[in-house]
Amino acid sequence: MTDAATALASDSREQPATRGARVRRATALLAALGAAGVGWSLLEARAFRLRRVEAPVLAPGSAPLRVLHVSDLHMTPEDVRKQAWVRSLDALDPDLVITTGDNIAHRDAVPGALEALGPLLARPGAFVLGSNDYYAPHAANPLRYLAGPSKADEDPTDLPWRDLVAAMTARGWADLTNQRATLEADGRRVDLAGVDDPHLRRDRYHRLSKPRDGAADLALGVAHAPYKRVLDAMTRDGTDLLLAGHTHGGQLRIPGLGALVTNCDLPRRYARGLFRWTNGKRTSWVNVSAGLGTSPYAPVRFACPPEATLLTLVPRA
Repeated sequence: MTDAATALASDSREQPATRGARVRRATALLAALGAAGVGWSLLEARAFRLRRVEAPVLAPGSAPLRVLHVSDLHMTPEDVRKQAWVRSLDALDPDLVITTGDNIAHRDAVPGALEALGPLLARPGAFVLGSNDYYAPHAANPLRYLAGPSKADEDPTDLPWRDLVAAMTARGWADLTNQRATLEADGRRVDLAGVDDPHLRRDRYHRLSKPRDGAADLALGVAHAPYKRVLDAMTRDGTDLLLAGHTHGGQLRIPGLGALVTNCDLPRRYARGLFRWTNGKRTSWVNVSAGLGTSPYAPVRFACPPEATLLTLVPRA
């Protein structure tokens, strides 16, 4: 056999082994990257942050008004660190506090949620509920979340939402469950309209729909899930600012692409943050919070840290 033939035969014998080694190395690398991603996602889910934004919604010449928007606590009895972080937000000295639902995720979580909101309950405030205030979360295939808006359980487990509502209203917060209310915040009149959770199709905004009252300094709309039908209806009535949660900001975001889902009919580009919403000739500002929690069965976030929002409302240009 010539030297060339010998070398060729040797290469042909080594190639399968070489390919196998490369496949094993690639598999090990992918496994390591996957493990690192899961580890980071678990850590990020506890990396609470405050997002500060300005919303130009007040009449010209008005003094700024600070609104603290808290959403999707998904509180469990073990969430002591989250409770302390939310309590610390009182140091921001907000003029008004709004929570947009999914406060609890366990039958024993009401005391923890009230502990978290503690000093904030002494300030002017209002709330709506979300599906996870009414019903306990459950283990599910996470791939279903990517397939479209989640569906209600056929046999849900009730949570003690009535205890939560009773405690918050006893401290003076307005229950906006398909209700209107008027509050005073920093000497300004704030007219509020809220709906029960649109994700459960409990919203009944048509019962309270009316054009914006010119006597109010601010018209504020509140919902847990930012479904387009609710944003359209509130915008049509001249609402200045709408607050919602539910989306978790997508929870898993791909850098450069953004959220994969919103868990409602809202376009993915609106999964979190402050944006303008137009219906006909009317325009409202909308803030969708990425929220502070997750389902206890999927306690991960990626490129989407948990947040509360301090909105500084300033005069329109």
